[in-house]
Amino acid sequence: MNNQIERSTILLMSTFPPTECGIATFTTDLYQAVSHQFGNSFNLAKCQLSTIYNNFNPSEYHLNPKVQGDYKHTANAINANKNIKLIHIQHEFGLFGGSYGSYLFTFLETVNAPVMITFHTVLPGPNEELKKAVVKLDHYSSSIIVMTKQSAKILMEDYGVSSEKIKIIPHGTHLNEWKDNTEIKKKYGLVNRQILTTFGLIGPGKSIETTLRALPDIKKKIPSIIYLIVGKTHPNNIINGVDEYRLFLKKLANELAIEDHVIFLDHYLELQELLDILQATDLYLFTSKDPNQAVSGTFTYAMSCACPIIATSIPHTRELLTSDIGKIIEINNSSQLASSSIEILTNPDLKKEMSMNAYKKSRATIWDNIAVLQAESYLEQLEMIPQLKYSYDPIKLDHLKKLTTEFGIIQFSQFNVPDLNSGYTLDDNARALIAMCNYHALYPDKENLKLIAIYLKFIERCQTKDGSFINYIDRFQEVHIKNDYVNLEDSNARAIWALGTVLSLRKILPENYSSIAFSILEKSLDWISRTMSPRSIAFLIKGIYLCDGVLSVENRKNIIISLADKLVTRYDLNREKDWNWFEEYMTYANSVLPEAMLYAYKVTKEEGYKNIAQESFEFLLKKLFIKDTFRTFSNNGWYLKEHYNNNRYGEQPIDVAYTIEALALFYETFKSPRYLSLLKNAFSWFLGNNHLKQLIYNPLTGGCHDGLEENNVNLNQGAESTICYLMARLTLEKVLKPTKPSPALYSVKSRVIKNRKKSQQKL
Repeated sequence: MNNQIERSTILLMSTFPPTECGIATFTTDLYQAVSHQFGNSFNLAKCQLSTIYNNFNPSEYHLNPKVQGDYKHTANAINANKNIKLIHIQHEFGLFGGSYGSYLFTFLETVNAPVMITFHTVLPGPNEELKKAVVKLDHYSSSIIVMTKQSAKILMEDYGVSSEKIKIIPHGTHLNEWKDNTEIKKKYGLVNRQILTTFGLIGPGKSIETTLRALPDIKKKIPSIIYLIVGKTHPNNIINGVDEYRLFLKKLANELAIEDHVIFLDHYLELQELLDILQATDLYLFTSKDPNQAVSGTFTYAMSCACPIIATSIPHTRELLTSDIGKIIEINNSSQLASSSIEILTNPDLKKEMSMNAYKKSRATIWDNIAVLQAESYLEQLEMIPQLKYSYDPIKLDHLKKLTTEFGIIQFSQFNVPDLNSGYTLDDNARALIAMCNYHALYPDKENLKLIAIYLKFIERCQTKDGSFINYIDRFQEVHIKNDYVNLEDSNARAIWALGTVLSLRKILPENYSSIAFSILEKSLDWISRTMSPRSIAFLIKGIYLCDGVLSVENRKNIIISLADKLVTRYDLNREKDWNWFEEYMTYANSVLPEAMLYAYKVTKEEGYKNIAQESFEFLLKKLFIKDTFRTFSNNGWYLKEHYNNNRYGEQPIDVAYTIEALALFYETFKSPRYLSLLKNAFSWFLGNNHLKQLIYNPLTGGCHDGLEENNVNLNQGAESTICYLMARLTLEKVLKPTKPSPALYSVKSRVIKNRKKSQQKL
């Protein structure tokens, strides 16, 4: 039996396209996100709620919500499929037939699999009939999902639903890049216009007339104003082919003499076009007049596109719309809307601050993150699945390339926009060289060589007359003063690791790359023996290990022994009962130390090195994996031997990447499946398996966010984080899909051999 059949199936019952409604869109987005990320954990199937049968996959289901007999028939059909282990119903009272959707009870009484219900509407102060309906739904469900804290509170206080049964999973939204909206305005011919936008299925409930009546006052202060009303009319509001509400809005615009400032985009918009328009928007307007509307998908879309927002007061807006991203107004209050719009649009700094805050705040609810929360809620119901299996996106170099100039890779970025003012570092360019060399080893392509050449040349520029390196170069490509007072041992040693990586791939790289790398390495030999920092020593061991065939066997071995013995001394000095470590504290990149000891063992076969490698690594792993959850040490307070700082927040990708590299080496050396399992677990940290259940990797840009804090992800995508994710991803790729060595694309000429002989004499 194949894996596709063996996996449990979760059935989503909802409306789906071509039905035009917010729940159909919501469920489709949820289905796609969960399937994409967790398709290896379970299968998803659909049960379409529709009065018209569409041509779905034969393995899926259809229920006509207006026909009471269809509920039992569909339930029996689902019961016949033993693979269906959970049914997830998207619930809105109007979706199901009968008073307050009572036809659904026939289905719930008949179906065998446990049922999870997501409530899209939770009404406060229910009458007796409504309360009985919700209580009955609670009785038949194994879990209830709502999207806001307010909805959860109402369920508990007004309906008596147990808090233990309720899970809050917010409405999802799409992942967007941070963009300058001026460029998008050019695309749509709206340069120099201030854009207001409302979107969604149009109907009287949106109260668009509230904005139209505010527009004359806004126009007086901001003549360039334009109001985009984006969306088709809701099918239920078109009576006998007449769209009365839209006709009313157009007539009102004419009466108010604002027709030149209003554009109706009433055709179907592809998702990307809609997101472009929202990203071009200066101020999003949400004017719903339903005080009990629990959630709004349009509102969350606007936040994700970095729109400052003015919204009427409903539970969703009161919970999410803080004063730093917009303003809440009274329902139908056009004068408040006008004054608030003018205040925001005439204050560029305020508008930009609100825009950035909206973008940051919405990041937690992108569909990728919602998929993690939803999949974990499924896991709680599916006892036969021990843990989630994360899917891995193809490797993407877009952001790495965006950060790279002809000089090197830029250090920092603001969101996904490179910050040239941050300058360049040897650290980042050495890491980038390692990553691109390893990428080229897996996916040989002459395009890769351009980036490899840039990073290698940067290292060459950083080398000083005495063979050591500077680390900091400013935006003008001048030496930064920071080099005079910052310890540079780690960056110097990391450069040797990078050079060793180039030399280890000399058979598939151009000859001159190896020649340059060897020349730089040769000049560095005088200071290598003087290195004292434990991590620097470890980086050096990794670099020299990679010089197999470039340095003589004996010289390579002697260098590694001299370096490894320094780590042994540190280990012997600090090792005590319950403290098997090289220092009195654990800081960053800890795993490189036992990894280096294992490399030393692989070269020398000294059992002492192997024992220290295993003992120290096991000690470290017990600190990093708590109840099968991977967490790095906080950069806000390191792990001290005498007293442990309980602050575990401030996790960075570099620690995850180095742990993954070490786990790969231990797995390769000892063949223990446990190391592979831990490696996958650690990598899933990037994909949402962390305390916030949020992605650190950005699948849209190919970048990686700079860190995981207590309550948020640092959304900047700097060089260190992006490269470290790439290093981790390449390590995972190599472990999961081992390939034969790539055929030599370039021959190794006599100049490299000549340089090798010269180096052996000096070493």
